[in-house]
Amino acid sequence: MLKITNVKTILTAPGGIDLVVVKVETNQDGLYGLGCATFTQRIFAVKEAIDQYMKPFVIGKDPSRIEDIWQSAAVSGYWRNGPVMNNALSAIDMALWDIKGKVAGLPVYELLGGKCRDGIPLYRHCDGADEVAVEDNIREAIEQGYQYVRCQMGMYGGAGTDDLKLINTHLEKAKNLNLKRSPKTKTQGIYFDPDAYVRSLPKLFEHIRNKIGYGVELIHDVHERIQPIAAVQLAKNVEEFGLFYLEDPVAPENIDWLKILRNQSATPIAMGELFVNINEYKPLITNNLIDYIRCHVSTIGGITPAKKLAVLSELHGIRTAWHGPGDISPVGVAANLHLDMCSTNLGIQEWTPMCDALYDVFPDAPTIDYGYAYLNDKPGLGVDIDEEKAKKYPVEGGIPSWTMARIPDGTAARP
Repeated sequence: MLKITNVKTILTAPGGIDLVVVKVETNQDGLYGLGCATFTQRIFAVKEAIDQYMKPFVIGKDPSRIEDIWQSAAVSGYWRNGPVMNNALSAIDMALWDIKGKVAGLPVYELLGGKCRDGIPLYRHCDGADEVAVEDNIREAIEQGYQYVRCQMGMYGGAGTDDLKLINTHLEKAKNLNLKRSPKTKTQGIYFDPDAYVRSLPKLFEHIRNKIGYGVELIHDVHERIQPIAAVQLAKNVEEFGLFYLEDPVAPENIDWLKILRNQSATPIAMGELFVNINEYKPLITNNLIDYIRCHVSTIGGITPAKKLAVLSELHGIRTAWHGPGDISPVGVAANLHLDMCSTNLGIQEWTPMCDALYDVFPDAPTIDYGYAYLNDKPGLGVDIDEEKAKKYPVEGGIPSWTMARIPDGTAARP
């Protein structure tokens, strides 16, 4: 009988961003599965959760019993959900699906219903310090084959960032914003002016549509950085520019405002990057308050709950847009793409380009061609890890500076 014999937690940062990967080993020689547990801001807490709780819980169990292991593990601590424990659970879940695919000799998407499409459409980030810089980056993306782009001026809220742990890229602050003054002494943090930021966005999208037209789909991420009433105003003010969607216009604590927003604007809404419990999506889906689910798959518990959420969304005419930032491992990227391939209600997939070091540490990591991602036909998730090479890229830990957001008077703000 096939049994789980060991669970290894691997910390590595080949792209300059701390990653957590789990390897679930079995009593069959050479048979193992990989999963992603990357919660960049709390990597050591996740590692301890895996090593101290998930590992002893699953050793000796039959890896084919994915649903049973997920359900029992989720309540094994009585209190459930939360990003630390759900990332730990997610890594086990992904690894079990990887093992099941290898045993069956099939890619994971085949086990979940098979292909719904020939390639997976992607969007890439096109940030710039002003409208012209954003336009230039969009034109470059179009040349590379992208038909969907996310447009930001100065990253979230216009603040920019030098924190490479976010996307491993320096982003300038937005120019030409009439920012409010701060007090004489300033608490350390990343400052932005939500009012100036909101006023700048209609001008950005007017510029893009006038210069580039409607041959490319436009996405914008508010990143919950504004007050709910400002989100309502913004959704109305950009409606004429035909956005593909406006992402996270309000914080999870303010989701009741989505009903007000929905009643006043037809701008499509994507929501849920910060949700850690799939039940948080239920009222938004069943009441048709959003158009896209923006799940960080490892934070909601892995492939098992994500597939169920995709099906519930399909029944309500809502599409998927799984979170695909730089702070998930190539294993997590592969999990997203397998879900994309087998879900008929895929909307779009976020893509963050991978550096050579990531491809070196993670053989067979997903690649792209002219705006589409394609999965290989290898059994399981189709991605491996070179543990010796992973050791060459130690993690740093700590709290990234970009989460220390503040508004002009120094008040701590949502990042």
